[in-house]
Amino acid sequence: MTTDSATSSARQILSAEIDELAITTLRFLAVDAVQAANSGHPGLPLGAAPAAWTLWSRHLRHDPAHPGWPDRDRFVLSAGHGSALLYALLNVFGYGLTAAELAQFRQLGSRTPGHPEFGQTPGVETTTGPLGQGLANAVGMALAERMLAARCNDQEHRIVDHRTWVLAGDGDLMEGISHEAASLAGRLGLGRLVVIFDDNNVTIDGPADVSCGDDAMARFAAYGWTTLLVEDGNDVDAIDRALTIARTDDSAPTFIRLRTIIGYGAPGVEGTSRAHGSPLGVETITAMRARCGWPTTQFHVPDELASVAAALAAEGAAARADWVHAYAEWTAANPQSAVDHRLDTVPAPPDGDILSHILDALPDKATASRQASGTALNCLASRYPALVGGSADLAASTNTVIPGGAVSPDDYSGRTVHFGIREHAMAAAMNGIAVHGGLRPFGSTFLVFADYLRPALRLSALMRQPVVYVFTHDSVHVGEDGPTHQPIEQIESLRLIPGVTVLRPADAGETALAWDIAARNLAGPTALILTRQSLPNLGNDGLNDLRRNGLRTVGTATDHPDVLLGASGSEVSLALAAADLLAERGVRAAVVSVMWRERLSEALSVDRTVLPDVPAVWIEAGVTIGWRALARDRDVVVGLNRFGESGPGSQVAAHLGLTPRAVADSALRVLERSVNPS
Repeated sequence: MTTDSATSSARQILSAEIDELAITTLRFLAVDAVQAANSGHPGLPLGAAPAAWTLWSRHLRHDPAHPGWPDRDRFVLSAGHGSALLYALLNVFGYGLTAAELAQFRQLGSRTPGHPEFGQTPGVETTTGPLGQGLANAVGMALAERMLAARCNDQEHRIVDHRTWVLAGDGDLMEGISHEAASLAGRLGLGRLVVIFDDNNVTIDGPADVSCGDDAMARFAAYGWTTLLVEDGNDVDAIDRALTIARTDDSAPTFIRLRTIIGYGAPGVEGTSRAHGSPLGVETITAMRARCGWPTTQFHVPDELASVAAALAAEGAAARADWVHAYAEWTAANPQSAVDHRLDTVPAPPDGDILSHILDALPDKATASRQASGTALNCLASRYPALVGGSADLAASTNTVIPGGAVSPDDYSGRTVHFGIREHAMAAAMNGIAVHGGLRPFGSTFLVFADYLRPALRLSALMRQPVVYVFTHDSVHVGEDGPTHQPIEQIESLRLIPGVTVLRPADAGETALAWDIAARNLAGPTALILTRQSLPNLGNDGLNDLRRNGLRTVGTATDHPDVLLGASGSEVSLALAAADLLAERGVRAAVVSVMWRERLSEALSVDRTVLPDVPAVWIEAGVTIGWRALARDRDVVVGLNRFGESGPGSQVAAHLGLTPRAVADSALRVLERSVNPS
């Protein structure tokens, strides 16, 4: 069943009476949930219920019995604070979200959390709440749909053929990420993306125009979007016409400005900021029920509406059944593509020894880890068709160009996405690509600009999405660009995010291992921290130790060391040079590379003998606080708790105390202190 035929059939069972009944039901389900929790946001559900019902009943292609159907339309509530409306829709349309769950809105352990959370509630496509993230996620979803359609569809089968719909509010459009994401979507011509702007002109502080006077339609038109205006947010026919135009226009994304009244129908608060984020109260809700002739029973869904929703769901089930048949035929004809682009999840990397394949391709000489990363990425890409991505306008510097060509509005079959200088939108779009399924995304920028995308990376971790972040130019060795471009606190700040695997390799071999770990990590995001400057080749011994315990011994093995020098990334070679100076003084130093500090911390919590029981010096060209947590009382941490300087990288490092002599002197001091603790 095509979308058009499903829509035509749906219209036969709909009427003005059913529409009014459904909209009223959605409104009261939402306000009842907020009131039960004594917490939440009733204003958006009351104002946007007509648009939500019109979309879900006439245009959204979905099967509530199979919410993970790969070719379903995606609906993203970017204004996630209006979650009670989404939960009401899921209840009415039969997603298994019961009235009892609605009554547990915002309660610990319920499937109706305060903001929609991916993986917790069937029918929720992505985690939203931080404003603008959902809209940018949707850009990634729409991009994934087009890229997969170009890879998978053929003349006989259209197994990727769906749309992405977004409900966004004033706050979404004010956030800077929406500008980045909308610009990218317009440039890429993502015609299957539709944003409905719930324009109620109200924010928490009062009228939205107190702080924002943008002409939203002119703005989106300038981005290359088709723009439509619906003057009355309660006019189902007008909303339907706009959605129909949007659904039949694949030439550009569509922006629908929908004028609504926040808190519609709630006496005393309608149209004001008081409707935004507080329960309406029993008295107000009672008055609303009386005005609408609505039963006093909470979470009431009329039988007539339940029957209509079930019939609409059956049409979605029929569409899915047709798709399942077509997919089986396509799989039989394209078995390898079905494996390469598994549509219901992020495809896993290929079986086999990826690491050896990468190691064989690496040059046997001093190499910047960003360059080794480029070699590793290309080796991986040659075996991993689902791997796609790009950079925030830095591909040549981050070494993230892979074969297969670039994605463009005229050709989505490429593998490289030019995200532009839009770090935040890049990361959020990658989240959208990941939750969509079928592709494995990576993106890159300089490490210092990780701050620009941090909110989206945090959501990668919260949603446990296997997005790969390639961060290069990782320290004061950036040099002449100066302190604005020299990351100091960024590595540590990434380690603070729960669920992020942070890897800082010390040479080309470790970089190969880092990519192997990243490729196999399907449980969350991975951040690769890479150098601009060349690093000496330390050999490939002990790489499995890095995978297991987060560290390996490098340099000349020392059975009974006097001191331990531990470091990550470029500072490992610094530690080796310091060990040579100590040897001249008769001090035996063991050097360990700590590529994966969190894994080392985990290993130490189980077995302290992972490290020799001697005083240690820990070295990293960044803030020291995290290493101090790892160090014992007798240990010393060498790092930077200040910003850098502008100048050649090696000179800046020396100026800031990152020299072999300084590390060796620190080791001598820690040894002296261990002998004479007073």
